Amino acid sequence: MPAFTRNAYDELISRARRGGDREVCGVLGGRPTTGLSEPVVGSVYPVDNVADAPRTRYELDPEGQLEAIETLEDRGETLVGFYHSHPRGPPVPSETDVGAATWPGASYVIVALGGEPYIGSWLWNGDDFEQQLVRIVADERDR
Repeated sequence: MPAFTRNAYDELISRARRGGDREVCGVLGGRPTTGLSEPVVGSVYPVDNVADAPRTRYELDPEGQLEAIETLEDRGETLVGFYHSHPRGPPVPSETDVGAATWPGASYVIVALGGEPYIGSWLWNGDDFEQQLVRIVADERDR
């Protein structure tokens, strides 16, 4: 069950909107938080979408992905997962998303803009996605 700071949640929606009709993507970083078993997503690291059809697919630029992961690790964060947008679709993984998932234990977050913005999260278990509940929590600095 991923938890997001309000700032990280809002940033995901803002980035998806700025992407227009193209899917945006990136890496999510977080820190362990007192009282929660999972890290709280507090950082959004955008990565260029280098897919051949960015209106319907995403592919993280490999160098950008590596740079984002190195940056979050340098900041003492944990990789929580990855995100991408579905500009017109639902917040559920497509067949393409299932085929591209490669990081067991990571959350794959989808920002859907078909109607009101909605964020869905799916844990990749190595074979399939399991839906996760998304929660918003106060930033540690706000407590």
